[in-house]
Amino acid sequence: MNRDFQQPLAYPRLIGDIGGTNARFAVMRRPGEITDIRVLRCADYPSISDAIAAYLTGLHGDIRLGVIAIANPVDGDEIRMTNHHWAFSVKCLAASLGFRHLIVVNDWQALAMAIPGLRPGERVRLGDAGSPRPGVIGLIGPGTGLGVSYLVPVRNGWQAQATEGGHVSLAPTDRRQSAVLDTLHEHYPHISAERLLSGLGLPLLHRTLCQLDGIVAQPLDAAGLVRAAVDGDDPQARETFALFSHWLGSVAGNLALTLGCQGGVYLGGGVIGRLGKLFDVERFRYGFEAKGRFADYLRQIPTFLVTAEFPALSGAAALLDVHLAAEALPSPA
Repeated sequence: MNRDFQQPLAYPRLIGDIGGTNARFAVMRRPGEITDIRVLRCADYPSISDAIAAYLTGLHGDIRLGVIAIANPVDGDEIRMTNHHWAFSVKCLAASLGFRHLIVVNDWQALAMAIPGLRPGERVRLGDAGSPRPGVIGLIGPGTGLGVSYLVPVRNGWQAQATEGGHVSLAPTDRRQSAVLDTLHEHYPHISAERLLSGLGLPLLHRTLCQLDGIVAQPLDAAGLVRAAVDGDDPQARETFALFSHWLGSVAGNLALTLGCQGGVYLGGGVIGRLGKLFDVERFRYGFEAKGRFADYLRQIPTFLVTAEFPALSGAAALLDVHLAAEALPSPA
């Protein structure tokens, strides 16, 4: 048995959630208690090691264990972020920080693991479908990119699985959507869901709609698009969010069909919560359910928006618990 992880040596722990734009850090000093949360801009630090060192400066306690959830595939020791320039070796990072143990997990795997522990008020139902049933839970949501993951019920809880489902091919469901994709195919051989359904993709969708309508697009980022749509002086901005809502529902419905998400489909990520009424729940549910002969099947699957402020931190902490429990098991004879 690995006794390095027995109490009281297992605390405090570093918990991190790193996206393409922001790095969120916290400390867990005892089970279930996440404190000292800080959000740092990734662009302000040349490396992940610099960001973590800046966070740890001035904190009390000897931290030697940690988990980092990161917006990237995690396969082996070498990590190179897709939506940011940071690249590192997990082993070398642990050594540079003086950690005995550090694991890195996919951020959407961590976010999925947070769902079973959501408290009342940390999720909002979208639409009027039935109640969740025992079974797989799906998770999808736009941030800098488009994350997709899911939970499978197992004997002692849940198993969270990360995917690269944000890169599935985006399919049109009407002539306007077909025109958007036809225009984009002049520049991109593959139009993934993430290409448009993300913080980086929204401006591209807006520019494409303007091109189709023969209008010179204003150079707007996602925040600027929100302002233009709310002010009401940019019809293509308003259409951008209408299409976004419908298309996201369509992709979420595909996920529900593929995995049989009887436990529901949850929306996470950093974009939807900032859209307010620009996120059209009715269009989202229409896109979710519009699957021909399986529309009735999908009408029974509930959808929720995760509203917890830092859910990936608690999910990452839960994944670290699972990992340390496995480390503590006796080796097979």
